[in-house]
Amino acid sequence: MTEQKQPSKLPPRLVLLIGILAVSTASILIRFSQAEAPSLVIAAYRLVIASLILTPYIFLNQRKALFALPRKSFLLLILSGFFLALHFAVWISSLEFTTVASSVVLVTTTPIWVALISQLILKEKLNKTILFGLGLAMLGSVIAGLAENCDVVDFQLMCSFKNGLFRGDRMLGNLLALAGANFAAAYLIIGKKVRARINTIVYIYVVYSFAAVFLLIAVLLRNQPIFGYSTNFYGIVFLLALIPQTIGHSAYNWALGYLPATFVSIALLGEPIGTILLSTLFLNETPAALEWIGGILLLSGIFIASQTKSTG
Repeated sequence: MTEQKQPSKLPPRLVLLIGILAVSTASILIRFSQAEAPSLVIAAYRLVIASLILTPYIFLNQRKALFALPRKSFLLLILSGFFLALHFAVWISSLEFTTVASSVVLVTTTPIWVALISQLILKEKLNKTILFGLGLAMLGSVIAGLAENCDVVDFQLMCSFKNGLFRGDRMLGNLLALAGANFAAAYLIIGKKVRARINTIVYIYVVYSFAAVFLLIAVLLRNQPIFGYSTNFYGIVFLLALIPQTIGHSAYNWALGYLPATFVSIALLGEPIGTILLSTLFLNETPAALEWIGGILLLSGIFIASQTKSTG
């Protein structure tokens, strides 16, 4: 029996829209902060500050639930935090090498990898509709990935591979974004197993905290400076932790309590669109023709795949 929710004083669709807009700012804020600090440092600050923001609420309202976590669940949360740290490390790094449009569209392929990993690990079978959606999304990601070597001129595809198909900064950035999507998929699959037994806010807090620890260790191992940045940088990373991480993801989780999961998952496809619009306005990055074509195919594939569930 599902829990009956009290009617919300806030329109759930409006809250979801706020969440999408909030998360859409992440790439822009990261780009601004990359002018001063390495990507690992930015990722570490994002998770550290987000954890600190949640700490007062957790210890005032969820302390018992936090300390009552079963050992097995706790170990899974550590693993989940490890994959979340890897996700942010490689995805934020991707923004150093490729366009915001390519990076955010490719990292949005997370649902595709969740479906494939679920089939391998959880033995969930994929039906024909999901497979078609996966294929369409994969085709879109390949087309978007060719943007550095190819372009559309007078409705003809013109390509130059003098540097090699898999060489060049943009290709490296695209591969990092895809790796980020894979690590996010691992994080979500572990969360799927754990969250049924754990309070959502406690789950988020513990995972964020361990991800922050892993990222700080990586920063220290790379001998990258943690302190000594400008006031402007600290302001940007605080906004990064507050707006897309805390407000954006909290809005998603809250909206799931009042709206169908399918509706929310489809609505989340608006995030890359919002990010691309913001990058055009603030970074003067207009997506190339192949990025538009690949992005449309990729998001269409995710949309189709999200319309049906796999069978057990």
